[in-house]
Amino acid sequence: MKNKLEFIQVTESKFKTLRQYVPIVARVHGEHHPEFYDVKKVFEEMVEKLANSDQLNLDTEILKLREITNNYEVPGDVCESYEAVYVMLKEIDDTYFG
Repeated sequence: MKNKLEFIQVTESKFKTLRQYVPIVARVHGEHHPEFYDVKKVFEEMVEKLANSDQLNLDTEILKLREITNNYEVPGDVCESYEAVYVMLKEIDDTYFG
């Protein structure tokens, strides 16, 4: 991780919104975009890991998100909330790996 303080700040600001958006997007778009269920699962793993660990090691989870989302490529038939989730996850990724 390039800058731990910056990552913590970005994560705190984005996770609050992501905790609201991710379950809704999964419910609304999961049937047509089942990969989003995997995004939700990995996001929940990240939340739990950050809540229960002193270490900020999210390499595995972020690499999984890249693979699942095809590097955060937004499908053409989704709502703005779906797109916002991918944008926020990419910001977290960019901050984490710098």
